[in-house]
Amino acid sequence: MTAKKQNMSFYQKYIKVPQDIFIAIIALIVLSPILLVISILVRINLGAPIIFKQERAGKYGKPFFMYKFRSMSNAKDEKGNLLSDDERLGSFGKLLRSTSLDELPSLLNVICGKVSLVGPRALYVKYISRYSLEQARRLEVRPGITGLAQVNGRNAISWEKRFEYDVEYVDSISFIGDWKILFKTIGKVFKREGINSATSATMEEFMGSDTEILINE
Repeated sequence: MTAKKQNMSFYQKYIKVPQDIFIAIIALIVLSPILLVISILVRINLGAPIIFKQERAGKYGKPFFMYKFRSMSNAKDEKGNLLSDDERLGSFGKLLRSTSLDELPSLLNVICGKVSLVGPRALYVKYISRYSLEQARRLEVRPGITGLAQVNGRNAISWEKRFEYDVEYVDSISFIGDWKILFKTIGKVFKREGINSATSATMEEFMGSDTEILINE
């Protein structure tokens, strides 16, 4: 089952996407010196590849590749298994993530029309079958680089709470709302809030909500 198509407002139909693409292009031009410096530092600290590419679920669950600066090493234990996220992240990777600089290549996804500046975060495709019917509504819109959940706790809140914020955003998309989230995001980045969950350097895997009816049941 896929998310239903949403009745879009004038802002969503005619302004949101062109606005996102315009801002992303300007941001890439203005930030190009920073992108170059980060690329060099990633190559020195973590090696190749510099850009991390991972399949995520887009609008209506359609898969696409999300681009970020690489922030983890490929360090393995004596058995050849990858070490934990926290061990592979290291101080340099933590700095990239805490400042959200690792997200800058995602502006390319915005220019390609796969991602919005503001929207529910793009998560793994495998999570789709674990969503409740209500949680699946987050797939009715393009995913975002930042969103309502990110300015209200980011990784420090539970999956269920994040999805509640995502659905709330889907039901209340507006020009003013998007700009409020963008400005709040800037403040959160400077304060470096909500980077980690309570038990992980990133965010624990979403295994589904036991109290909800899942999509594939």
